[in-house]
Amino acid sequence: MERAEIKITNKLAELESVREWVEEFGAAHQLSPRVMTSLLVSFDEVLNNLISYGYSDERDHDIRLRLVLAGNDVWAEIEDDGVPFDPLTAPPPTLSGGIGERPVGGLGIHFLKTLNDEVTYRRQDNTNRLRFRKCLVDAPS
Repeated sequence: MERAEIKITNKLAELESVREWVEEFGAAHQLSPRVMTSLLVSFDEVLNNLISYGYSDERDHDIRLRLVLAGNDVWAEIEDDGVPFDPLTAPPPTLSGGIGERPVGGLGIHFLKTLNDEVTYRRQDNTNRLRFRKCLVDAPS
């Protein structure tokens, strides 16, 4: 089992270091473009929303990120002390109609759910723990 961990603060400027960290992990383990796209988009969407809306104060907060390669899967985890938020309970976004006709929001969670094979959330010890799993092997058609 291979694992990597990084700790960032709740600043949007940190997203570039997250992208570099994910790309280094992907290169080291020869992850496919399909898997890398899933990881990069998922981390970007979740962290962007978390940093923008997840804290009720202006203080610095630590956010822990993990990647674990286990068997035919790569697991990602985001741990934060932001306000409790379970993205799995969010209503699905409106996908019909033109872009100007749709309400704003919800697409990031939609991407997280559709790009990954499994997404779980739990709140424990005043901490949000979001995990998502991507299978490394394409499903047979």
